Amino acid sequence: MLSKEQNEFVGKVGPSTPMGNLMRQYWLPACTSEELAQPDGRPVRVRLLGENLIAFRASSGAVGIVADNCPHRGASLFFGRNEDEGLRCVYHGWKFDVQGRCVDMPNEPAESNFKDKVHAVAYPARERGGAVWVYMGPRSTPPPLSDLEPTMVADGHVTPIMRDCNWLQGLEGDIDTSHLGFLHLGAVEPEQVKPGTFDYYTVKDRAPRYEVVDTEFGTLYGAYRPAEDDSYYWRTAAYLFPCYTMIPTGVLGIKIGLRAWVPIDDDHMMFWNFTTPSQRYGQAGGARQGRAARPAGGYLDPSLYLPNTSDWLGRWRLRQNAGNDYQLDPEEQRSKSYTGIAGIHQQDQAITESMGPLMDRTQEHLGSADIMIIRTRQRIIKAAEALQDEQLIPTGVDNPEAFRVRTGSTLLPRDVNWLEATADLRKAFVEHPDLLAEAEAGRF
Repeated sequence: MLSKEQNEFVGKVGPSTPMGNLMRQYWLPACTSEELAQPDGRPVRVRLLGENLIAFRASSGAVGIVADNCPHRGASLFFGRNEDEGLRCVYHGWKFDVQGRCVDMPNEPAESNFKDKVHAVAYPARERGGAVWVYMGPRSTPPPLSDLEPTMVADGHVTPIMRDCNWLQGLEGDIDTSHLGFLHLGAVEPEQVKPGTFDYYTVKDRAPRYEVVDTEFGTLYGAYRPAEDDSYYWRTAAYLFPCYTMIPTGVLGIKIGLRAWVPIDDDHMMFWNFTTPSQRYGQAGGARQGRAARPAGGYLDPSLYLPNTSDWLGRWRLRQNAGNDYQLDPEEQRSKSYTGIAGIHQQDQAITESMGPLMDRTQEHLGSADIMIIRTRQRIIKAAEALQDEQLIPTGVDNPEAFRVRTGSTLLPRDVNWLEATADLRKAFVEHPDLLAEAEAGRF
């Protein structure tokens, strides 16, 4: 368990906090490109790392992300006029470009050069993988975007979902592989699943063993269960700095996916799911509960969302939420489903939000199945402390290729070293046509 001080240390992400400063070393997704579809369209309120920001697309198509408050008198730039390559505050007409420069100050004399001395807080923005990424760090020249394969392929898709809990609660659920056999597959018996499939091995043995290692990008686990007499079923997954995960669902070597757990503030986060068509491979057995409401091809049906609103916390909310107990069906829970909640993601969200906005980790009792969570917390805390105390730049900031990794599931002989045996399969941007053919044929 964490001490009270450590719990606050990793949970708090506002300006000048150690964890907030760590996050600001990296590019983070702020909004979707679709939310800023039209040049000169309506600005969008975005809260990120405890800061209120305004995102807008200028006439040229460039994206700007600026502080909410106009530097003149503090009026919100959300109400600004997005026109002619800038966002104009409607209070006195001051206009700012995507770099935060004041380009017009119509309530000042024409001969005044005051506008050249005024600058709105603005952060560099880039678009990739269907998302607008922002760099909120201290460098005047930002580091490169991380080489996150799912954000760099042509056929990718991004799905954001708001959660009302601390970012680390969401992330830790993603690196906890043993909950799969309970929360999502708890009502499934081995005889209900096709033998030889990944789900079959999961429900046949719900207590995997673990090996965890530190890596250049973060942490990596291998969780293994007995498969056949001569093999183990391995689920490999990763934590990547500062707030990314790659889950083990799918065939290792051809699965391409990334999930981000981005802090909105201390008590809210945005989940981002970056997927490709290869996401579908490895979902063997047909045993997953709530299939009709779970991501199809890696994203949720739009009908599962509430309409977006313009307030700070009104974007990308699901209809299943704490206010309606995530539409839990007691009869379904008694007869068919372990949770009574439809949807894999919705089941996860119900649990992590039920812990409270920022859970008290001093009350935990962690076991051997929590080794990946323990190791990842240690890695994050050490990196934030090193940045704070020694100004040591965290891993991956200046070497984007460190994030060139894949995760997934595979079968391995029992007498091999899993790290050595999966080394090639864990490399990003590598084709494995033999595995693809086997997956399409239903081998996995």
